[in-house]
Amino acid sequence: MKVFGLAAALCALSMTPVRADAISDFYKGKTLSLVISSAAGGGYDALGRAVARHMQKHIPGNPVIVVRNMPGAGGIVATNFLYNAAPKDGTAFGGVQNNTPFEPLFGTKEADYDPTKFNWLGTPSQEVGILATWAGAGVKNLADAKKREVTVGSSGNNSTPSFYARLLNAVLGIKLRIVVGYPGQNEAFLAMERGEIDGYPSSFYSALTSTRPTWIKEKKIDLLVQYGAAPDKEIADVPFLDDLISNPEDKALVLAAVAPLAMGRPYLAPPGVPAERVAALRKALMETFEDKDFLADAERLQLGVTGPRTGEQLQKQLEDAYKTAPNIVERLRKLQQ
Repeated sequence: MKVFGLAAALCALSMTPVRADAISDFYKGKTLSLVISSAAGGGYDALGRAVARHMQKHIPGNPVIVVRNMPGAGGIVATNFLYNAAPKDGTAFGGVQNNTPFEPLFGTKEADYDPTKFNWLGTPSQEVGILATWAGAGVKNLADAKKREVTVGSSGNNSTPSFYARLLNAVLGIKLRIVVGYPGQNEAFLAMERGEIDGYPSSFYSALTSTRPTWIKEKKIDLLVQYGAAPDKEIADVPFLDDLISNPEDKALVLAAVAPLAMGRPYLAPPGVPAERVAALRKALMETFEDKDFLADAERLQLGVTGPRTGEQLQKQLEDAYKTAPNIVERLRKLQQ
């Protein structure tokens, strides 16, 4: 029995490098597609390009990673592609907007995927959303937003900005009018500068500081309210949504509605990717988030890499979210329409 046990142990040890070599052999010389679910120039895009630059050295075989922007329908176009059409061999993965894992829960018909079947890889942080208005729009605070109609930009009716605009209207009694047709945050920001719209309802603080680093310092915008799992200490003077609500059902609604923000800026691989390649991508992504060169880039670009979470943690959070009480789910779905 002792001889058998020794032989088994030696066999197991000898198999480990074989598996590692198999991953390296597969990825060597390959070009991987990193699908980003937003337009070029925004926060998701800036982060995705930083990930692509540094992650390739952490994948065995050192493949090349090429970013492919696929904006549309608040990230649903790219997420549909990753679920239904992307290669399932480990050569394609995506950085998606954090609303997309919850679109089926919200009843969005365009969401042709089961988020629990994706291979979630990880996220660099949790997010805090902000309702921001252009300084020249004359809407300095929530009191102003209750007195007059405030136009805010969005990519589509089912997009993250539209959803959070309707949420804020519902629980705060403000008057945000959604103007759709802006492909991404960058285009909406340009529209704010031109005076076409008053503001933007769901800029992530990390994206705002990375794409428009001078706006807050130079007081070009006003921050009316922040929302998420917890307030951002760097903007402690901006009201936190949960603190403004007393109705228990409204609080439960907000808790469910901000669950996507706790997903941060998640990365995923399509369903059906071999488990060993999923493991390699997860490991490479988490190593990237700790890579000193990546972190230097993140600091320089102000990407807000504050607290990475693993793919397993994201999977657990999704499972919990899909247990939300039916009456709250019904209210969430109305906000999507």
